[in-house]
Amino acid sequence: MIRVLLADDQRLLRAGIHALVDLQEDMTVVGEAVDGEEAVRLARELLPDVVLMDIRMPRMDGLEATRQIAADPALAAVRVVVVTTFELDEYVFEALRSGAAGFLVKDTEPADLLRAVRVAVEGDALLSPGVTRRLIGEFAVRSKAPEAAAVLSDVSVLTEREREVLALVGMGLSNEEIARRLVVSPLTAKTHVSRAMVKLGARDRAQLVVLAYESGLVRPGWLG
Repeated sequence: MIRVLLADDQRLLRAGIHALVDLQEDMTVVGEAVDGEEAVRLARELLPDVVLMDIRMPRMDGLEATRQIAADPALAAVRVVVVTTFELDEYVFEALRSGAAGFLVKDTEPADLLRAVRVAVEGDALLSPGVTRRLIGEFAVRSKAPEAAAVLSDVSVLTEREREVLALVGMGLSNEEIARRLVVSPLTAKTHVSRAMVKLGARDRAQLVVLAYESGLVRPGWLG
């Protein structure tokens, strides 16, 4: 059973998502938070598999809550999926850098929200290609990137093929799309992604996307 924590200051939205999740045979809502502080506290108490996190909340916003959850070793298995009102919210890229596994807009289809929860649990990320590429392309260059030398040093531990795969991940390609591009099997593509993730110490695919930009392997102008 996938345990889900909801964090949003809008009661009606929480009620709708709660009802949707509880209809699934493989999911259950274990708690609801009305702000970031409560989200962090409940994450530590309840140890959910996935937190559906709003960005704009009182007391502590979802960005800081995501950062605190991702930085807590006791919550290493907890995945945060940001749910935001705006497709191009400047906070979302920073949320991905802080450890979020991906994001959705609030008017997304219910099936996509449920898929995001399941994908996050598997250690992957639902990064809506069109929206995510625009968002990262616009805000990656504005983010407070770590020292360039440190990032490049991290990427240098990858093989040439792994760097190539990392660039394709950064462009929003799925494992299947990477396999077709490189003319390899999906399993081989997945293996390369997994090895890159381990070598770079990335929590999930979303952080690989961020590293692809911060290392210069992918640049915003390359996106269609």
